[in-house]
Amino acid sequence: MTSENLEMNGDGDRNGGLEVSLRGHRRRQQGPLNMNHYANKKSAAESMLDVALLMANASQLKAVMEQGPNFTFYVPLITLISLSLILQILVGVMLIFIVKWNLNDETMHYKLNIMENVSTAFVFIIVVVNVFITAFGVQRPNPSS
Repeated sequence: MTSENLEMNGDGDRNGGLEVSLRGHRRRQQGPLNMNHYANKKSAAESMLDVALLMANASQLKAVMEQGPNFTFYVPLITLISLSLILQILVGVMLIFIVKWNLNDETMHYKLNIMENVSTAFVFIIVVVNVFITAFGVQRPNPSS
């Protein structure tokens, strides 16, 4: 190989050998991934989303109750919103326990795995229930009535 071929991209040296350029490619010194830190961030994000959905469901419950039992989907919506609220509270409590336990303790891995799977299943059910809540349509009562 000649040095002309290597110098076209600026990676050649005078001896014709390769020189690895790290200019502009600063690497952060990273240690091993702290699983507790990662899990805490993930759980905090889930908790924030859970709180937002909890507030939305509480608002929907209020709107349905304001419309009264004469509303066509009153009982199904009260049931679905209540189910969603109960599941959200359960997921919130589970996330508190998941955050409290140490991921580095291998004796806890089985319990943490079960709790993560159950909380993920509950979140999926919450999403499906909220799709049905949206499908039944929660309308605010008309101010003229």
